[in-house]
Amino acid sequence: MQKDFDNWNKKKKEIHDDNKNKLYHARELWWCNLGINIGFEEDGTGSDYERPVLILRGLSANTCFVAPLTTSKNKHPMRIPIGILEENGKENSVIISQMRIIDTRRLIDKIGFLDIKKFEEIRKIVRNLF
Repeated sequence: MQKDFDNWNKKKKEIHDDNKNKLYHARELWWCNLGINIGFEEDGTGSDYERPVLILRGLSANTCFVAPLTTSKNKHPMRIPIGILEENGKENSVIISQMRIIDTRRLIDKIGFLDIKKFEEIRKIVRNLF
């Protein structure tokens, strides 16, 4: 599959120059500019390379630990179903194998909050990975 790294680099420069970090909290769901990534790393989609993410933990005013979401129906132990999001009307899963630290300038719009019980379930699974 051909990836458009050149257009992503242009978008990445715009995001970097924005200098507007977002106020966020753990358990929130956000649209995020994840971009075009290498190999099997989860990419953003569309012309702005966006994907919803779950904020797992805040690290500073400028960085947070996130896991991307997917609407793929493929079953996998690293994909934890979280239910239907109002944003897209589809069943979503958190892809814990794709967790990463991001700069908060990548965050676009807050979608909402994940249910506290589901969030604690995900945190427990993540802790047991290490």
